[in-house]
Order: sequence, then structure tokens, then C-alpha cells
Amino acid sequence: MVATGNHGSKEAEEGLSVSLIEKEASKVDAEVVVGNQRIFDGYRHWVIAAGCVIYSVFHLFVMNIYPLETWAYRLSHIGGGLVLGYLIFGASTVRVDGPMPRSATNLALLAVAAAGIGWGLVALLAIWINGTLGANPVPPSWAMTSFGIPLFVGSVAAVAHSWLFPHQRKDRFSAADILLAVASAVAIFYVIFFARQLQLRAGMPMALPSDMWAAITGVLLIVELTRRLAGLALVIIAGVFVAYAFLGPWLPGILQHRGYEAKRFFTYIFTDNGILGAPIAISSTYIILFVIFAAFLQATRVGEYFVNVAFAAAGHKRGGPAKVAIFASGLMGMINGTSAGNVVATGSLTIPLMKRVGYKPQTAAAVEAAASSGGQIMPPIMGAGAFIMAEITGIPYLDIVYAAIIPAIIYFVSVYFMVDLSAQKFGMVGLPRADLPKLGALLRQIYLFTPIIVLIYALFSGYSVIRSGTLAMVTAAVVSWLTPHKMGPRQLLFALEMGARMTLQLVAVCATAGIIVGVIALTGIGSRFSAVLLGLADQSQILALFFAMCVSIILGMGMPTTAAYAVAASVIAPGIINLGVEPLTAHFFIFYFAVMSAITPPVALAAYAGAALAGSDPMKTSVEAFKIGLAAFIVPYMFFYTDAMLLKGHWLDILHVAVTAVLGVYLLCCAVQGWMLGPVPIWLRVVLAGAALCMIAGGWLTDGIGLLAWGAAWLVQKRMIKVQDLVRGSD
Repeated sequence: MVATGNHGSKEAEEGLSVSLIEKEASKVDAEVVVGNQRIFDGYRHWVIAAGCVIYSVFHLFVMNIYPLETWAYRLSHIGGGLVLGYLIFGASTVRVDGPMPRSATNLALLAVAAAGIGWGLVALLAIWINGTLGANPVPPSWAMTSFGIPLFVGSVAAVAHSWLFPHQRKDRFSAADILLAVASAVAIFYVIFFARQLQLRAGMPMALPSDMWAAITGVLLIVELTRRLAGLALVIIAGVFVAYAFLGPWLPGILQHRGYEAKRFFTYIFTDNGILGAPIAISSTYIILFVIFAAFLQATRVGEYFVNVAFAAAGHKRGGPAKVAIFASGLMGMINGTSAGNVVATGSLTIPLMKRVGYKPQTAAAVEAAASSGGQIMPPIMGAGAFIMAEITGIPYLDIVYAAIIPAIIYFVSVYFMVDLSAQKFGMVGLPRADLPKLGALLRQIYLFTPIIVLIYALFSGYSVIRSGTLAMVTAAVVSWLTPHKMGPRQLLFALEMGARMTLQLVAVCATAGIIVGVIALTGIGSRFSAVLLGLADQSQILALFFAMCVSIILGMGMPTTAAYAVAASVIAPGIINLGVEPLTAHFFIFYFAVMSAITPPVALAAYAGAALAGSDPMKTSVEAFKIGLAAFIVPYMFFYTDAMLLKGHWLDILHVAVTAVLGVYLLCCAVQGWMLGPVPIWLRVVLAGAALCMIAGGWLTDGIGLLAWGAAWLVQKRMIKVQDLVRGSD
């Protein structure tokens, strides 16, 4: 039986069997299906599966064996993602028995879409055939002049059709979405075919009208797929930036610029200064590599093993399932690259179990959200954040990984303290050992951690990131032969299919982030914003960092971490660096707050995902998650004040800072939870919060003050001294 204290529930008293926990843990490796995702059977399933496998194999082949020209590769990455995305994800929620609308307006709009996209396809085929097989490589003039406008009009009609007449059958392709997939292939292939010429004329007066229409169509299709996969927040932000590029002459102050004509703007956006820039560069290499690696771990059931080990090690502790969530979500979130996605994957197990041992639904969801978000800052993979930072800053990847170690440990330790103090406060205990997986039996399968060990060893041995990820992937397949879940051809193909499916959201998000980055580069708003930041801060680094924190969180609300960091770094980082902050510190600072935007009210994607699983109020859940992850809002200021937090300097300094920081976040957690050795009154919580801030500052004097305050609070809690003794003589 499980004693649960004040928040005990009847369900908790019924106990849990090992088989139930193991059965639920197996769901961690299952695919997460969203409301607008189609699930096919029969030949449709095999068509999509084959397309996904080809998409994954193409990337692995190019990365490891036969490199392609950069533009061609990145465009293929985007084009394949668009085609698969439109075929798999509908414009709105789909159902098994959804209606099949038929009307004159419906058919007329569909006919316009088919005619426009069909003409664009015919013109492109003429251009391609003439350019590859014809004696004269000059494209036919009729094809070049009539290619773009019909394609764009047809794409707009297809998007409108998908909105106005949604095809709601979950097991069928939508005619409009098939046309959008074709339009995606046509627009992207045009840019690939003329890539060498576009590298010279894109964004210039000599750009052709057909270049512009292909680029506009590509932008439209990227933004619409982003809406389907990531919601409206990023789409609205991108729309504001695109509008800004054209409205500049009529805007006041620093926002004013001369404005750009459509041909120059859209052709510029479809270059490596925009859509093909850093976010897609990372998405087409490191992100897809590690997403496929995560799919290999799912196919070999290693994710299930992670969760079972966490239950065996921590499930019996007080508040056990919450501590399991910290370990399991940190491990899985590090690999899968998305906070909200990890909440859904691991939270489907941990949230119900937390509720069983007495956690309120909103607290259970908040713990999972905070832990899953922390996976984005956990080395060595850091949810792909380290790779993006390395690409943007030019700082070696391993330097970023080293620097992330202590801040990540402090964050997870703080979440652990929050959970543990809450369990003490409400008298919770863990699950009975008899109902948990046996640690001894699991340790005999410790070899299942080999892929992670190989990955870390290869990275720190000097192998490239791509080679290290590939070796880890192969290791996962080999290790599976020692388990009942051997990876044969069927499982291999399944892993490749899942890898492609899991990548689609990130492809769309990174491409849309590239639009925003391109506008920033073209208009120069980033440098002007940096100038304003410097002016407001009045040469104060700490004030500039505070503004940077606010902007990072606001930009990150409703956006996946990858896009949030890429955009925030483009806007804010130059200004902070100009104030004298080290580039690594500046980018880490921005990255942490972009990650934590996932648990920051009022728009907290990770917390909202957890609330949906827990059946709790989303806003209350986001507030609770913010409280649990509070240390993450202090850690960036810690490594600003002392480089030792980023593993720079003498080892004694590093040890001193790490120990005092851990003690500081413990005191902060005590103050937030109102519990240390027992209930903490308000005035003592203020003392503990002050002591925490002193310890976090990193200096010997402030550490001494913090230790004295902690000691006094401890003595008060032990009833060894009275409050009157502390204030005696104050008169």
C-alpha cells in the first residue's frame, strides 16, 4: 500500500504491478499521433512509409557517403519535408469517418488549383527536359514566362480549398493536399535546377520574375505547413517580419527603412541568408541525424529501458514518479529535440503515476514540463541546441558541450529539490518496491546504454558530430540483437520511417525561422535593435541582459526551441556582445531563456502539453511549471557573473562555484516551497531567498553571508534558537 499524506488518492492505495509499469513504459517508444495527422492503411501506408524511408536514407547517404552541393542538399531537405508533410498532416483535425464535401464551389476551387499547379508542372518539365536533353540549354521562353503565376495562384487556391473544405478522412489523401505536395516539389525543384544562377542573381535586380514566383510559392507552402505542424504563433511572427520588409518606408524611428520590391525580397529570402541559412543547415544535418538516432532507440526499445531504470532507481523514493520524470525526461528530451514532444512521449506514463501517489494534476504536468524542457540544455546533444549555437557563433561544438555541463546539472538538481521538498511537505512516499521493475535485472541489461556511451566517447575523441551520431545509430542496431527486440530489416525500415516523420515539424519550423532571420539580415533591424538595447542599458551589461531575457522569452512563446533561439540570437546577441559580454556567455544566456519560454506563462507549450495529459488547467499548470523551473531563470545570470560556471578557470574555482550554486538553488527551492526541515514562515522564506541569492552570486563574501543566513534559518527550524534571539538588541 502507498501512503500519500494530504493529497493521497484512492487509486494510490490500490498499488501498481510491475507488469503495469512495464506496459506503460513501452508506450514511451510509441509514435505520438496529433489530431490532424492521417493514419493510412493498405497501399497508402506503403506509399508514405516508402517516402519516409527514402527521405531518411537520402540524408544518411549524403551526410556519410556522397556529399551534395550545399544549396541542392538543403533544398532537397525542405522539398522532401514539404511533400511528406502535406501528405501526412491535414489542414485541420481529421477523423475516421469524416465527411467528404462535394459542392460546385468546392470543385471549382479544386479545378483552379489543379490547373495552376498542373501548368507549373508542365512548364518545369519543359525547362528540365530542354536543359538536360536538348541541344540548346536555354530554357523555352514560354515556360519561363508562364511558369510562376499559375503555380502561385494554384497553390493559393489549394491552400484555400484545404481551409474552406477540409478533407476529414483520417485514412485518405486529400486532393488539395496532394496538389500542395506537387506544388512543393515544383517550386523547390525550380530553385534546385537554377541554384548556380540564383546564387548570383537572387536578391539582385537581374533576378527573373519566375525566380520570384517560385520563391513566393515556396514561402507560402513553408508557412502553411508550419501552421499545420507548429501552430499559429511562429506563423504570425514570420508574417509580421515579412510585412515589415515592405512597410519600412512608412514606419517611424529605428523601424524605418527604404523598403524592398517583391522580386528582390523573396529571391533574397530563398538563399543561404534566409531560408537556406543556419537553421536549415542544422536541421538538414545534425537535427535529422539525431532524430533518426532517437527513432533507432525507439525501435530497439531503449527508451522503454531508460524509463524502467529510472523507476527502479527512484520509483520507491518519496514522490517517486516525479523523480522518475526528472531522469527519464531529461534523457529522452536531450535526444528528441522538442520540449512539448517529450512531454507527450514520457508524460503519458509519468503524469498518471504522479497523480496516483498524490500529486495534483497541475503539479504532475508541471514537473514533467520542467524536466522535459531541461532536456534541451542537457549535454551532449542538448536537443540540437548545441549544434545551432556552434553554427551561428563559430565556437567549437565540444567547447559548448563542456560549458553546458554545470548549468545543466544545477537545473536538474533544482527540479529534484523542488520535487523532494514538495513530497516532504505533503507527506508523499514512493511506490512499493514490489511494484517496481527490479534494478538488478535491469542492470544485467546495462549494455542498452552502449549507444549513448559510444556517442559521448566518439564526440570527445574528436570524431565529427555526424560520424559520432552514425556510429551511435549503428551501435543501437547491433545492441538490439542482445534483446528480444532484435532490429531486423522490418525494424530498420520502421526506424527510418519514424525518423522522417519526427523530423517534419522541425523542417517546417527551421525554414520559417530562416524567413525571419533573412528579414533581419536584409533590413538591418538586428543591428538597430542592438543599438537601442545599448542605449536603454546605458552601457550596463546586467540591464542589457535583463532586456535580452525578456525578448528571448517573448520571442520563444509558442515557438519550438530551435526557432526561438535562432531568431533571438539574430536580434539580441550582437548588442550584448558589443557591450563586452563573451560570445559564448551571450549565446548561452539567450539559449537558456529561449528554452525556458516553453514553461513561461502565458504561452507555455510544454506546460500546455502536460496539462492536456493531466486534465488540468493550462494556465495554472504553466505557473506551476514556471515555479518548478525557477532556477533556470537564475542560472544564466550565474554564468554571466563567473566564467567558472562554464568550466573556465582553475578547478578549485569551478568546484567552489558549483558547490555554492547547488546550495544556493537548494535554499531557493526551500523558499519557494515554504519547507526546509518543516513549514517555513513567510519572513523566514524571505531570509532563505536572500541567502540563496547570496550563494548564487559566487563571491566569497556573499557566500559567507548566505551560509550565515542559512545557518540561522536551520537553527530556527530545529528550535535551537528563538526568533527573539535573532532580533535581540535591534532596539
